[in-house]
Amino acid sequence: MTTRREFVRALTLAPLALSRETRPSTGFVYDEIYLDHVLRPDHPESPERLRRILLEMKREGLDQEVTSISRLEAPLPYIEAHHTAEHVASIRKIETSGEVAKAAVGGALAAVSAVSHGEVRNAFCAIRPPGHHANNTGEEEGFCFYSTAAIAAKYAQSVFGHEKILIIDWDYHHGNGTQNAFYDDPTVLFYSSHDWQAYPGTGDPALEGKGEGSGLNINVHLECGSKDVDMLRAWDKKLLPAAAKFEPDFVIVSAGFDSRKEDPLGCFDVTDDAFRRMTRTAMDVADQYCDGRLVSLLEGGYNIDGLAKATVAHVSTLVEG
Repeated sequence: MTTRREFVRALTLAPLALSRETRPSTGFVYDEIYLDHVLRPDHPESPERLRRILLEMKREGLDQEVTSISRLEAPLPYIEAHHTAEHVASIRKIETSGEVAKAAVGGALAAVSAVSHGEVRNAFCAIRPPGHHANNTGEEEGFCFYSTAAIAAKYAQSVFGHEKILIIDWDYHHGNGTQNAFYDDPTVLFYSSHDWQAYPGTGDPALEGKGEGSGLNINVHLECGSKDVDMLRAWDKKLLPAAAKFEPDFVIVSAGFDSRKEDPLGCFDVTDDAFRRMTRTAMDVADQYCDGRLVSLLEGGYNIDGLAKATVAHVSTLVEG
């Protein structure tokens, strides 16, 4: 016989269960402010990157399958918790771009919040400028101003209590800013596959972390011309065993699509199928260890059509999951 307490509890939980079943699985961060940043008129990191992504998503109907997430309006305290006061002050002085860079971080933090609250299962952030090269030089490095993935990881820890963060960086270029943020940190596992010979010339596979973070910094060098099989083999050999040992509470992807074939700033021969498979695998890791919690941040990708196609492959996989 059902007791009154059990009956009341069932009534209380039913709406929650229904909302979880019917909620869109994937959040999407975008704001028109991200179009305002222009390094120079002919620069490859242009507003057209986002315009083309939005057009391709609409063409594929993906814009109807994601949940819009509004950026966090006041991310500055979390930026200041990571970067030096001198760096932040210098970036804030840059007309327009300084404000857009702050807004990009706000987008990433909003996605972390939405996923942590269970409003969406995972999220993709169509943000710019990118962030994974940013250190504390007081200026733009590799098109980056603030270390967005690193700030998002610390936000997930400090605000939501996710103790262990896995950051996967599949950009063609090494995420040196992210590596530097966590090189001796035992609470973050950083995995980057990249061309070690390309900008910024960092990412030596011999660098595996130090102190308590020893073994938690994984750099994989891929030769120019590397294909899907090379990218995916590295995941099987390096990333997945490390993730299984680490057991993350949250997954962040630095989704750089300049690792795709025909990118003007890269020389890999990676197809959209690889991005689907990497996305699915990252989701599997998130499903196994952290209830699916995953946030993906746009980094590089400068072949406009290729970027849009790879992004659709990535986001559609997040949605299908």
